[in-house]
Amino acid sequence: MRTAVEIAVSRKSSAMYAGRPHVLLERGWLAFRSSTWIPVVTGFLEPVLFLLAFGYGMGTLIGDVTTGTTTMDYTLFIAPGLLANSAMNGAIYDSTWNVFWKLNESKLYKTMLSTPLGPLDIALGEITWALIRGLVYSLGFLTVVTALGLTPSFWAILAIPAASLVAFGFASFGMAITSFFKTYQQMGFINFVLLPMTLFSGSLYPISVYPDWLERIIMALPLWHGIEMVRAFWFGNISSGVLVHIAYFLVMIATGLFVTSRRLRALFLR
Repeated sequence: MRTAVEIAVSRKSSAMYAGRPHVLLERGWLAFRSSTWIPVVTGFLEPVLFLLAFGYGMGTLIGDVTTGTTTMDYTLFIAPGLLANSAMNGAIYDSTWNVFWKLNESKLYKTMLSTPLGPLDIALGEITWALIRGLVYSLGFLTVVTALGLTPSFWAILAIPAASLVAFGFASFGMAITSFFKTYQQMGFINFVLLPMTLFSGSLYPISVYPDWLERIIMALPLWHGIEMVRAFWFGNISSGVLVHIAYFLVMIATGLFVTSRRLRALFLR
């Protein structure tokens, strides 16, 4: 026989996590098959268009790019940066706008939490689905750049798990932030942050062109860490700095999962 304390602890833990995040993945797949495949396709095309416009357009004017002691073609330089950016976009939009709708418009999470599902189940399920979307973007983009001859070696295949880590970090953090937003005007801050981070984080040119103070700010941004990590695996330049980038995203993931599950519990399990 269990004591009253053991029963109370068991109920409290099951209220947070029921071990069923796969239910969210099943729902995501059903929604994808019915209608949401269109934004996935358009999201995949965005980095490819950037590659064609900047790599083969401006690239003919820019020529080679030097980073550190390495000189390479401009198109080859931006390819891994756009891969990291593609992983970010695939994850962040799924974990923000879709989550906002389910939180504040359809009240889907409130309904889910009236079932045996717990807040951590929802957080893990939604973030994993966003991770899968980011992974699909990454695989599609890698296929395109490989066909264009922009993968320097077999090391480039390791850029996919690196991009998946980027997607996981942005998905978990994006869902955590979205849980605090109540209006569409507040959601506009997401694009307000993503656009300059995309332009300034080193995907299109080295950040060494900036003043030292701005360079230090950029190096604190998650996309810069993602681009540097993906680029390191892309070219096989593995060093201790890669561990710093990995640790950065592990902290993002842990923070996002913790905040999201706590926020869902505070919103719907009062």
